[in-house]
Amino acid sequence: MATAKKAAAKKAPAQVVEVAVAAPVAAPVVEAPAAAVKKPSAAFMKPMTPSKLLAAVVGKNPLPRTEVTKKVWEYIKQHDLQDPANKRMINADKKLKAIFGKDQVSMFEMTKLISNQLS
Repeated sequence: MATAKKAAAKKAPAQVVEVAVAAPVAAPVVEAPAAAVKKPSAAFMKPMTPSKLLAAVVGKNPLPRTEVTKKVWEYIKQHDLQDPANKRMINADKKLKAIFGKDQVSMFEMTKLISNQLS
């Protein structure tokens, strides 16, 4: 009787059925209207004059805020001032310490401190 239960419990192997799948159809590309494309804010693109302290790092010519931030990052990378353990922290050298007022700042705090140096 025990052998009859074991034989009934075993199932026949499932048959593999191949099904043809149609290739997916690409959706048509819809271009956004010209008015929907975002342009940079005029406030970010307005040339700002850096303070004397900031001018030592980015130059004395008026620059948009975005360019000032790019130049500060170039200076940081050129002088290897990112903290190797935590890349979000910036170790200030003599010039940056005068701007930041601290030995170390986060990259998020840095933009706030830089904007205080622009007029």
